[in-house]
Amino acid sequence: MTSNDQKNAVQSIQKELLGKKLSYHEIYNLMDQISHKKLSDILTTYFVAASFKQGYGQEELYHFTKAMVETGNRLHFKGIVADKHSIGGVSGTRATMIIVPIVAAAGFKIPKISSRAITTPAGTADAMEVFAGVEFTSDQLEDIVNTVGGCICWNGRLGIAPADDILIHIEEPIAFESFDKIIVSVMAKKIAASTTHLVLDIPIGKTMKIVHEKDAQKVAHKFQMLGKKFGMEVIATINKTREPAGYGIGPALEARDVLKVLEQTEDRPKDLEDRALYLASILLDMCFKEAKINKQGHKVAKEILQSGEALKKFKEIVKAQGGSPHISSKTMKLMNKKHIIYSDRIGYIKDINNHNLNSLAKMLGAPDDKYAGIVLLKKIGDSITMGEPIAEFYTKNAYLLTEAESSLQMFPIHVLDTHI
Repeated sequence: MTSNDQKNAVQSIQKELLGKKLSYHEIYNLMDQISHKKLSDILTTYFVAASFKQGYGQEELYHFTKAMVETGNRLHFKGIVADKHSIGGVSGTRATMIIVPIVAAAGFKIPKISSRAITTPAGTADAMEVFAGVEFTSDQLEDIVNTVGGCICWNGRLGIAPADDILIHIEEPIAFESFDKIIVSVMAKKIAASTTHLVLDIPIGKTMKIVHEKDAQKVAHKFQMLGKKFGMEVIATINKTREPAGYGIGPALEARDVLKVLEQTEDRPKDLEDRALYLASILLDMCFKEAKINKQGHKVAKEILQSGEALKKFKEIVKAQGGSPHISSKTMKLMNKKHIIYSDRIGYIKDINNHNLNSLAKMLGAPDDKYAGIVLLKKIGDSITMGEPIAEFYTKNAYLLTEAESSLQMFPIHVLDTHI
C-alpha cells in the first residue's frame, strides 16, 4: 500500500517536472522517501531528470541541502574542520590525497569523505582503496580523525546524506550530473561532516564538466552563498584545465602518482604537486587566520611536503584505515600487464581530449578493475616522432585491450599539430 508520504513525494516530482517550486516540507519528504528507498528507480530518475533540466533557485538550493543533511547521519568534530573538494571531471588529478596529509600534519582536522567514480575512471575513494579500506561507520571514522588528524573515506556506510548516494547510483549509467545537484551533494556532505573551512577546486576547459568561466563563477557563487547560510567559509578557485595533472589514469595508476609526489621522487608529476600545494596553501591560510596563527600557508605546505612529514602522515592515515604503512611507488605492484601504444604520426601535442581519455580508461576496465587504466607518456607541448611510445594501456583482459586499441583510432587522446 502506498503511504501518503510516498504519494506526496510523487506529486513533488510532478511539480518539479512542470518547473514549479517546492516548499521545504515537500523537499524534506522527497529526500526522506528517496533516502529510505521508498520510491522506485523510475520515479527517482524522473526527479534527477527534472532537476537537471530546471536547476534550483537560491531558496531551493538551501532547502535541498538542509533536507539532505537532516535525513542522514552527522559527524561531530569540534574546532576548525578543514576540507577540500573538486567538482571533478578531469582524470588523473588526485590532489586530495596529497592535501589531506599536508593539512593534517599542520595540525588541523580534515575528515575527507570522497566519492567513487561517476563520470571518470577513478574517484578519490577508488584510488585510496588501493592502499587501505575506505568504508567505516561514523564512530570508526571519528576515531580515525581524532587519532591521526585526517582520513580519506567513502560515504558508503556513514549514512551521511543517504539520498545523495541513491541519486548518484541513478546518475552513474548515464554519466551526467547537474551543476545544482553537484552543489547540493557536496555541501550537504560537508555540513554533515562539521566542515568549517572549505577550498573548492573548479576545473574549467572544453573537455571539463564546466566549459566556460561565467558558468564556473555562477557555481562558485552558489557554493559561497550556501556556505554563508550554514556558517562555513568557502573559497572557490577556478582553474583552467586542459589535461590531467598527473600521468596515471585509473585508481592504482593515480595512487602511484600520489606516492611519487609524497616521496618527492625525481619522476613525480610536478603539475600534480603544484596543484596540491596551491590548494593546500589556500586551505591552510584560512585555518591559520581562524586560529589566529601567524604563518603562511604556502610556506608551511611546501615544508611539510619536502620534509617528508606529509608522507609520514599519509602512512599514518593508511594504517589507521587498515592498510599497510609499508608502501612505496617503487615497490608498488600494478598487477595488470602493460601494453605500449606507439605514435603513428609526427608532430607536437597541442591538446589532450579528456573525454576520450576517460572513455578509453573505462573501456580497459577502470574503476572496477583498480589496476586498469592509462599512463600518459606525452602531454601538451611535447613533440613526438613516428613509432615513439606515447601511452601505456593497463588491463588484464585481452578483449578489452583490443577494443581500446581500435577505439583509439577513432577517439584519439592526443590532439596533434603536424605542421612543424
